Amino acid sequence: MNRNELRKADINLMVVFETLMQERNVTRAAEKLFLGQPTISAALNRLRALFNDPLFIRVGHRMEPTARAQEIIHHLSPALDAMSVALSLTREFDPASSDMTFRIGLSDDVEYSLMPALLRAIREEAPGVVLVIKQVNYWNISELLMSGEVTVGVCLTRELPANAKRKLLRSIQPMVVRADKSATPMTLDEYCSRPHVVVSHVANISSFADEWLDAIGRKRHAVLSVPQYSTLPALMAGTDLLCNLPDHLTQAMINTGRLYGEPLPFITPNLELSMTWLSVMDTDPAERWLRSRLEEFMGDRDRVSPIL
Repeated sequence: MNRNELRKADINLMVVFETLMQERNVTRAAEKLFLGQPTISAALNRLRALFNDPLFIRVGHRMEPTARAQEIIHHLSPALDAMSVALSLTREFDPASSDMTFRIGLSDDVEYSLMPALLRAIREEAPGVVLVIKQVNYWNISELLMSGEVTVGVCLTRELPANAKRKLLRSIQPMVVRADKSATPMTLDEYCSRPHVVVSHVANISSFADEWLDAIGRKRHAVLSVPQYSTLPALMAGTDLLCNLPDHLTQAMINTGRLYGEPLPFITPNLELSMTWLSVMDTDPAERWLRSRLEEFMGDRDRVSPIL
């Protein structure tokens, strides 16, 4: 390969091109890069001249990439990742003096039950850093990582991008919470006959529990769907409602003094809470520090695991 070709390139232009490929919109690309829209438009004109191709064709409100643009990004993104890694090796991270902003994706249950202890530790160790928390779930975590809206996420996960990494933090045992205290464990018949609350960010009225019950030929009756866990103590107070929660969140709800928790009255599979990030962030000193704290305060402390 002719390295002299690199002298024609402007790394800032390449970053603009990658962002345009992600956003397909000049305005959104400008917002993401904290630049003015005219600056992005001028950069796009320079990119078109550099690559001798229109690169994007406007279709409605979106800019669809040309075949050449698709080919370019296929080679360019790994190169930009490699450059980011190389540059990260030149700096160190001092949490005590840092004023960095970290963008973290957390599922609602993790934010409610596991975030407080992490926040207290970070405020003590790194009082100048800023944490921006975005709610994530196993449906959107891949998209948010790829777009750069978060650099690391903690939630249940499914299929991830090829350049993503995943580390198991804890195995989750599903449980059930109630507002009325009982001296005897709940039976399966009682569980199925009582009304249920489902917590769903997409307004579903069913969850994993319905699949597990269906497998044993039983059903339950959901009467309420809410988008977040924090309202449960107030909503369930004085009612016979039940709600399925992960074990770590169940303990947090018990700690409010308003709800009681117990194991489900049937056998369920355990779920896996994982930390996910893109491989480009592997060696970044600040991100490594952040991941070590997420693992320390959100992982199962009985598990022995190397610090990232």
